[in-house]
Amino acid sequence: MADDLAQLSDDELLRYARQILLDGWDMDAQLRLKSARVVIIGAGGLGCPASETLVRAGVGYVHLIDDDAIEASNLQRQTLFLPEDIGQSKALTAAAMLARINPLIEAYGTVARLDEDNAYELLNLASGKPDLLLDCTDNFATRDVINRISVHYRIPLLSASAIAMQGQLALFEPHLDTGCYHCVFGALVHDEVADERTCANSGVLASTTAVMGNLQANTALQYLGLTKNPLTNKLLIWDGRQMQQRLMGYRKDPECPVCSSPD
Repeated sequence: MADDLAQLSDDELLRYARQILLDGWDMDAQLRLKSARVVIIGAGGLGCPASETLVRAGVGYVHLIDDDAIEASNLQRQTLFLPEDIGQSKALTAAAMLARINPLIEAYGTVARLDEDNAYELLNLASGKPDLLLDCTDNFATRDVINRISVHYRIPLLSASAIAMQGQLALFEPHLDTGCYHCVFGALVHDEVADERTCANSGVLASTTAVMGNLQANTALQYLGLTKNPLTNKLLIWDGRQMQQRLMGYRKDPECPVCSSPD
């Protein structure tokens, strides 16, 4: 224990004290969070609450990637932004706010759209793989690209979605060969009607993104701190209108063109 204590500063011990006291959580779990490296794609309705909770909990390195600018309509649910931020970069503004919320961590923002051509550079894979990717985007086509990157580089992917008063969440581990996003949503990826459904044209309640972003953060904290996937081969489905939540099992598609084919 003395060696563990030496690896957290007095400020860190004070800040994370209530978390370290949790049953099933210990100093080793907190140290794993401190050394974790997370990349979040999308700094909007999901990315804001997810990243804020991770930073407050002590995840040591958070990198947000987003090419959008803040608009007035974002302020209803994108909790890291203020009216005076309108017109500024989402990624850079969010990263600056996260650094203010917890100066004990590192937060970075990159103004870019992640794709298969720039993934190696944007994810800084020359320095090693991130411990976890968080997909906080809002359409099937973009999620499919992120999934392909996750599978190709064998990086765990925590994918969340939120629209209207509903949300979904899954944590895929390509290094375990247990299936991927395309195994579950492959048909929708190529459905033009489904792909057109976004918060911009379908609407979303402010609480929906807050709930789903924090469920995403909750899963990430368990995965990073306790090395546990609470959603192994499960899709979490949340219905805010009916106040119901359920888990649906899935299996790897042996004919999946993404994770069942050679790279």
